[in-house]
Amino acid sequence: MALTAQQIAEQRKQVEELIAGPDVGFAKALFFGRFKGELLFPYPVLPPEQQAAAEEMAERVRAFAQAHIDHMRIDREANIPDEVIRGLADLGVFKLTIPKEYGGLGFSQQQYLQVMEVIGGHCASTAVFVNAHHSIGVRALVLFGTKEQQAKWLPGLYDGTKLCAFALTEPEAGSDAGNVQTTATPTEDGSAYILNGIKHYITNGGIAHVLTVMARTPDPSTPKGKVTAFLVTPDMPGFEVLEARMPKCGIRGTATGKIRFTNMRVPKENILGEIGRGLKLALTVLDYGRITFGATCTGHAKACIRAMIEHARRRVQFQQPLAEFQLVQKKIAFAAAHCFAMEAMTHECAAFIDRGAEDYMLETAMLKVFATEHLWTIVNDTLQVWGGKGYFSDQPIERWMRDARINLIGEGANEVLKAFIAVVGCRGPGMYLKGLQQELFSGWRGFFRRLPAALGVGARLVAPWLAAGTPAVPVRSAQLQAPAQTLARLVRRFGLKLPHLFLALKDEAAFAQAQLIHERLADIAIDLYAAACTLARLDHLMQQPLANGAPAGRDDPYADLAAGRYFLELAFRRIRERLQALDDNDDPALLACARSMIPKFG
Repeated sequence: MALTAQQIAEQRKQVEELIAGPDVGFAKALFFGRFKGELLFPYPVLPPEQQAAAEEMAERVRAFAQAHIDHMRIDREANIPDEVIRGLADLGVFKLTIPKEYGGLGFSQQQYLQVMEVIGGHCASTAVFVNAHHSIGVRALVLFGTKEQQAKWLPGLYDGTKLCAFALTEPEAGSDAGNVQTTATPTEDGSAYILNGIKHYITNGGIAHVLTVMARTPDPSTPKGKVTAFLVTPDMPGFEVLEARMPKCGIRGTATGKIRFTNMRVPKENILGEIGRGLKLALTVLDYGRITFGATCTGHAKACIRAMIEHARRRVQFQQPLAEFQLVQKKIAFAAAHCFAMEAMTHECAAFIDRGAEDYMLETAMLKVFATEHLWTIVNDTLQVWGGKGYFSDQPIERWMRDARINLIGEGANEVLKAFIAVVGCRGPGMYLKGLQQELFSGWRGFFRRLPAALGVGARLVAPWLAAGTPAVPVRSAQLQAPAQTLARLVRRFGLKLPHLFLALKDEAAFAQAQLIHERLADIAIDLYAAACTLARLDHLMQQPLANGAPAGRDDPYADLAAGRYFLELAFRRIRERLQALDDNDDPALLACARSMIPKFG
């Protein structure tokens, strides 16, 4: 069913409220055909003392995980033991990024993610638990809490005596976070709010001591009201745990809960952030969760690569090790290449936060989509290399596959994030081309009525693209000049493609529902960003001093360099194919098939 004009207007207003900002980051610039190299180059490297602290903590966590986190038992019993939670707390994992003035360790995002990579490579359930508690639970309080709220809640949350959860998802509000149905009605005296509603699929939801809950509060600007965040505790009358541990396919150790609020009174002092700004808070906090996905997926991918290669070297079939077969080598190379890019993207995104950048929402969405989709392929390939042995539960491979699947759904389904990337990325070019400064989509029909005049001043309309020319990619290594030039040309091609694409679309509704186009635009932009991060990392590695013929500080530097170079080849090929597919595709046949089949069932 087509969206109505009112629905489009509501979505446009919501998007404007959520993404408006003065800064234009790297990803948004790609849609203009620009390459803001100063945001990625040189590759971010921590000061020696910070890197040493991160490595020390990562090694302590690795040793603890190997000795005390039994990932197979956690999966089998669907529970993370209390002693594991206590051990992580004693190590300081729950207070890594909490400011030192509140008793935390004050780690930067880059430091924190090195620790999360270790946990993600050992046990996905534990990684998701920590992410829910620290990256999106505690983080909301650190970023948006008042001094009084932070002093009251943070100590128990970082020492592990209390657990945190972030309660957004509902039966009618999954990827559509703006469709929250839980209500928060102010009392007559204004001292509190009465919450009613259900939340489900909430990690830590049934065991948390403090929950950040999204609920709809009245607002004079809209009959539906706006979403506001509240701090809630399970001892409040009306709080009910319907299911503390919902059975599920993977990450079974996490306590995924379903909870209900019935006339639950929450003091107004428990409002987190501003009234009516809950969705902005949620998106900001989810940025941190999505970056953490990058780190945990990188750790998981590295575990897969190790397992794949060790088995391929050990297993002999047809008188030779599996590692000597080219189709096995293809899977190993794909995994190594995408793991290299995954790690590069994660560090670049973390550096945005550490530098205090204003605009990185698209980059974190790109990282989440890239890391989760390619990890899924890597895990599947690992199982294929292991063959029948990998399918049995006495080996970790089948669990890895079950654990990895949720990543494509959690914290924003990848299909929704791709639409988000495309729509937000196209917003700037679309507004410029149509002479609008306030609206995301309105005015398209007026633009076409003015088309003859517009053609007369076509150079002015495409000035941002023409003036920019082919962008410069600031690599230092002479060996990387050729791929840098290729990337620059592809960025320019992408930017120049958008004016033609806009002209081909009929109106606002056509673009709003052109999800097949959204997917291609997002996939192109994601690979452009991944290639840029990969180039920055390669350029950094190739500038390092040599020790015994290899860049210092790298265990296997040539494998790293080969993996990075191969990723660039793969990404460039995919980008070219998707640019071509914007004009030459089978979309009409696809849609005809789907529309023929759908009415036949249900």
